[in-house]
Amino acid sequence: MPVHPWNKEFTWQTPPGPYRRITDAQARQWDDDGYFLLEDALDPDALARVTEAIDPFEERSTEWLREQGGTMFIADADAITFTTHLVTRSPVVREFAASDAFADLNHDLIGPDTRLYWDQAVYKKPESPKEFPWHQDNGYTFVEPQQYLTCWVPLVDATVDNGCPWVAPGKHREGTLEHWLTPVGFQCLENPVDAVPVEAPAGSVVVFSSLTPHRTGPNVSTATRKAYILQYAPDGAIALKGDAPAPPAERLPQDDPDRQFAVLRDGVPA
Repeated sequence: MPVHPWNKEFTWQTPPGPYRRITDAQARQWDDDGYFLLEDALDPDALARVTEAIDPFEERSTEWLREQGGTMFIADADAITFTTHLVTRSPVVREFAASDAFADLNHDLIGPDTRLYWDQAVYKKPESPKEFPWHQDNGYTFVEPQQYLTCWVPLVDATVDNGCPWVAPGKHREGTLEHWLTPVGFQCLENPVDAVPVEAPAGSVVVFSSLTPHRTGPNVSTATRKAYILQYAPDGAIALKGDAPAPPAERLPQDDPDRQFAVLRDGVPA
């Protein structure tokens, strides 16, 4: 597995504990495999409120895509939509992103000073079976530190049939891998033999590293699979911009006060 040209002297950081939210077994799975499923993590009423808040924005995203011809990069009005920066558009969503479960995961897996890095709803419509490429989140935008946190929140039960996440365990310890562009997104692996589906009921969180290769399967059910993805990074994280393998042309602080707000300061909710 060749690594990204900007991945220099990466060392995986083991979460030291003590933990507020996760168990010792989940910490070991995070360390060994790069992911775990946090079950019964979210209040059903809070989940219903955030879904109700997100749905109208996703509908507008779908309408906008249709006005552009139906597709844009990997988004497809009839297959998969990406609705970004919802924390800037809904106080309900913003409150959810900073709620106790996510603040505790920040503490346990990142450290005492953290920010929201990215948020987006991903709605996968019923579709014909097709492959979606294996990638790392840090393969899309190279962030330093490379190791940050992705919380994949199913707003409905996520199953193999409707497009739950699959992960390739253990490869996160290499840091950011080399990615190549395909018609359906960036890719870093082909058909890993140890791939694991992570079926996740609504109310749970699929917790994985920015360095864990993952994909989602096709939605061959009859209903839309709805997910909301929240990513958190250490305060002071920098996004590198440029054309690798050339050195980065820009180093951009990830501290936008509206969409990358502080979650923890000195271990206390901000």
